Amino acid sequence: MRVRNFELRLIGSALVACWTVSGGLILLTYRPGGPFDLIVGLTTLGPIAIAMAGVVRPPVARGDRAFSAMVWLGIVGLLCLVPSIVGVVDQLTAFGSQTLLPSIEAAYPWLVALLATSLFTGFGVARRLHGGAALRRHRLLAGVAIAALATGLSGAAFGAVAVANDIALRDRTPTSSRFGPTASADQPPLCDMPLATGPTARLQLELNGTVDLRPIGSVDLSGLRVDRDFRWLAYVATSRQLGEYGSARTGDRAWVRTPALGWRPVPAGSVSADTLDLQAVAAALTPDYRATAEDRGVEVLEGARARRCRVAVDGETFEAAFPQVRWLVGSADLHRWRGQLDYWVFLDGQVGQVAGSANGEAAGVVPDALQGTVEVLLTATERGRSFVVYPPTR
Repeated sequence: MRVRNFELRLIGSALVACWTVSGGLILLTYRPGGPFDLIVGLTTLGPIAIAMAGVVRPPVARGDRAFSAMVWLGIVGLLCLVPSIVGVVDQLTAFGSQTLLPSIEAAYPWLVALLATSLFTGFGVARRLHGGAALRRHRLLAGVAIAALATGLSGAAFGAVAVANDIALRDRTPTSSRFGPTASADQPPLCDMPLATGPTARLQLELNGTVDLRPIGSVDLSGLRVDRDFRWLAYVATSRQLGEYGSARTGDRAWVRTPALGWRPVPAGSVSADTLDLQAVAAALTPDYRATAEDRGVEVLEGARARRCRVAVDGETFEAAFPQVRWLVGSADLHRWRGQLDYWVFLDGQVGQVAGSANGEAAGVVPDALQGTVEVLLTATERGRSFVVYPPTR
C-alpha cells in the first residue's frame, strides 16, 4: 500500500505542477485590459487546490483493477493538460489572442482535465471520509459526487469570469486596430465562406525550426505588399544560411537579394511565390481545404474580432504556402510531413494572421536525426492602407 500511495502522490504532484504552470501563465500574462483580468487569474487557483487535495489524500485502492483505474485518471488529466498549456502559451504570447475560451473545442480539454483531476481527488477524499472498510459502492458514489461538485464550482467560476471579461472587451470597442475593423454588429465570416486578402498589407513572417528538440535556426521577415507588388527583407540565421535575404517585384520587374551579391534583377516569374499572404491563401487555404476546417471560435486580437479556423495540411502544402521554409530544411523531402494551420478571418472577411506547424522525419534535414518541426507565424496588418513599393537599390 505504501508503494501505491507513493505512486499516486507522484501522479498527483504532476497534476499540481501542470495546473500551477497553467494558472501562473494566466495570472501573470493575461492582461488584455478587461475589468476582470486579475480575477480570471485568481480563479485558476481552484484546480490547483483540487489537485493538491489529491496529493494529501491520494485515491489508494486495494484491488489491481481499481488501482489501475486511479492511475489512468491521473494520466488522462496530464494528457489533456500538457498540450493545453502549450496552446495557452501560444495564444497569450505568440498569437496575440485576448480570448481564453473562444469555443467549446478550445474549452473541452480543460474541462476533461479538470474532471479527471476532481475524480482523482474525490475518490481519495471519499476514502478518507468513509474509511477503507466502507462499501466500495458508497465510496464510489461519494467520490463522483465530490468530483462533480468540485468540477462544477471551479469550472463555472473560471468560465463565468473569463466569458464576462471577454464580453466586456468586445463591448469596449477600440478606435482602431492594425489587424482590421473593430466596430460591427456582425460576426466574422464562417471558416468555409469565401476568403479574401487585403489589397495592401504590412507583412511579418517568423519561421522557427527544431530537430530532435534542438533549434536549427529561425527566419524573421518583414515587408510590404501592394496588390501583387511587394518588397521584403528576411534575416536568416540557420545551420544552412546566415545573413540578409530579400525579394521584390514592381510591375514586370523583380529582384532578389543574397548576402553575397546584394540586390540583383531576376525574371518576374521567379518570385511569383514570394507574395507571402497571397501565396499562403492560394496554396493552403483553398476552398477544398477550408470545406473541412475546424471552427475554433471568435477571438479578439488587439481589439479586432476574428474567427479562428484550423485546417490540416501535409508537408508539401506547407512548403508551397511558405517557400521560405527551405532556408531551414534545405532540400529535404517533406511529402511525409504532417501539420496544421490556424487562420484568423476578421470582420472584413480578410485573412490577417496564419500560424501553425509541420513535423516529420528529419533525416533529410540533419543526418541521423529522427523528428523535425517547423513553426510559422504570418501576420498581414494595416490591410487596405496606402503603401508604395519602391524598387530596391544596391
